[in-house]
Amino acid sequence: MAFIEIDSLTKTYGRLAALDRITLQIEKGEWVSIMGPSGSGKTTLLNLLGGLDRPSSGSVSINGSVITGMTLNELTQFRREHIGLVFQQFFMIPYLTALENVMIAQYYHSMADEDEAATALEKVGLGDRLHHLPSELSGGEKQRVCIARALINDAEIILADEPTGNLDADNETIVMNLFRRMHAEGHTLVLVTHDSTIGWKANRIATLEHGRLIKIDSGSSTRQEESSEIVLEGIDRSESLSL
Repeated sequence: MAFIEIDSLTKTYGRLAALDRITLQIEKGEWVSIMGPSGSGKTTLLNLLGGLDRPSSGSVSINGSVITGMTLNELTQFRREHIGLVFQQFFMIPYLTALENVMIAQYYHSMADEDEAATALEKVGLGDRLHHLPSELSGGEKQRVCIARALINDAEIILADEPTGNLDADNETIVMNLFRRMHAEGHTLVLVTHDSTIGWKANRIATLEHGRLIKIDSGSSTRQEESSEIVLEGIDRSESLSL
């Protein structure tokens, strides 16, 4: 059995099928990009993988646990322990500092460790931005805070929805290098993007159209090709992102 098993996953809204019998297997440590035009079902699929929504039919299993059969409390606990989420919109609390926004994930995990949160931010190159509010951070810095927040509880799986959609070219490069490092360290990545340049960095590309999986292609990335010497200005390249 694959690490993530998606079986005949369907999501309907009235007569509209946002997803139509999607079946896909993702191996542990694999990087899969989900691509397709707007309205193809990419974000719907990611939300179902993260337990943020319920399917109309079909199932999602992660490491043998059928998350689509869990109660809300079970699902919330599972997500806290195994899944990190990164969104295009950042979803930072505006009156909390970068440090406190990362610590929020720890609070939901029944723990809070300021030093650990600070270390997480240092690992994404924000050691000098711990006490800055979101309004004092650039788009790229906000996204790096969100990546630190996703990693703080040692999530095995990172689900990212258009993580570079609001970034300029320089910040896009920094953020994508962070994803490359996560992949090299063994995290399972599922990344939704409309940008083919980003999508093809993955091991595989699953393309959706009108809610259906129409093809799966091989990408350019392999774990072995991910260099430990990724150049990332302001970040210690010798440090692991894992906490």
